[in-house]
Amino acid sequence: MSMRFAFSAVSIAALTLALIPAAHAQGVIKIGEINSYKAQPAFLEPYKKGMELAVDEINAAGGVNGRKIELITRDDNANPGDAVRVAEELVSREKVDILAGTFLSNTGLAVTDFAKQKKFFFLAGEPLTDKITWQGGNQYTFRLRPGTYMQAAMLVPEAAKLKKKRWALVYPNYEYGQSAVAAFKALLKAAQPDVEFVTEQATPLGKVDAGSVVQALADSKPDAIFNVLFGADLSKFVREGNTRGLFKDREVVSVLTGEPEYMDPLKDEAPNGWIVTGYPWYGITTPEHKKFEQAYQAKFKDYPRLGSVVGYSMIKSAAAGVDKAKSTETDKLVAAFKGLQVDTPFGKITYRAQDHQSTMGAFVGRTKNEGGKGVMVNYTYLDGADAKYQPTADELKKSRSAD
Repeated sequence: MSMRFAFSAVSIAALTLALIPAAHAQGVIKIGEINSYKAQPAFLEPYKKGMELAVDEINAAGGVNGRKIELITRDDNANPGDAVRVAEELVSREKVDILAGTFLSNTGLAVTDFAKQKKFFFLAGEPLTDKITWQGGNQYTFRLRPGTYMQAAMLVPEAAKLKKKRWALVYPNYEYGQSAVAAFKALLKAAQPDVEFVTEQATPLGKVDAGSVVQALADSKPDAIFNVLFGADLSKFVREGNTRGLFKDREVVSVLTGEPEYMDPLKDEAPNGWIVTGYPWYGITTPEHKKFEQAYQAKFKDYPRLGSVVGYSMIKSAAAGVDKAKSTETDKLVAAFKGLQVDTPFGKITYRAQDHQSTMGAFVGRTKNEGGKGVMVNYTYLDGADAKYQPTADELKKSRSAD
């Protein structure tokens, strides 16, 4: 009897162990997402809708490796300290499998450092500073959107064609603005050695004094302006610049301005002829974008913004990474994301092994005020996989030496 009891106990134990993977497979994959929803609603409301669409599509198709995705979002109040606090809560209390999100570069860097300290996987969707993947990059952090260097590298060839010598710079005085201006200055100087930067107006984020900024820019008598302002700051700057004639007979190169989140609120004040990065959703006819656009409009009865594409592509990336890794363990996710290919509304992208930056590109074109509404015209999609939009391998190795 004792032999039979021992055999039965062993059999039960073996059966229990065998059932553990099956039970785990029926659980959910928790994505803990952190963002500045209250501070940046223009971008992040459509972004959240994009995430929801991706989650719905993935779960309707059976999930990832038999597991459904659950999205748990938290607001970071546009504050790096709060971003770290909610990241800790998501990891410790909610037991999420992946951290994702952030919008502002300073909050993104805070969560990047948290991921490094905790050895936890983080997929940064939107923060654009180059430090996310280069100087401050680490093995646990990957980034979806093209950063400030990449977007500057896409704009500089057009800026150099203008053959303007005297440039003025205006930007929000925090990590993203500083990073964008540093990249633009270095790249334009390399392309046009005689260029001069006659003034820099660094404004507090969300608190631009548009009148004094526009006057200071005008007083410097620039031939052209490089603008990095966005959101409400951009609207105030454009309105005051139009009123005072700052943009008359003067070229403007501007990051992000062609995104509908920032262009649409300008309405009949939208500028003509600015060289911008953006998202002309109304003119993209590729099959992958039409499929996304139709699904988005069917679900939300609204047109997509760039935030919609970012949120959607970020969740699709997370799912593709888990599928490739066959696991949500951080080390396995890190290995899976190196060279990971993902289908997005902009086509296939790859997460580069050398710097964890995706090859998602950007549209570059000119703004046009068309019937009282700003649109992009004469635009081209520039693929982030093109080597000319990336630093050299040696530069990357040096910048990530602490990785």
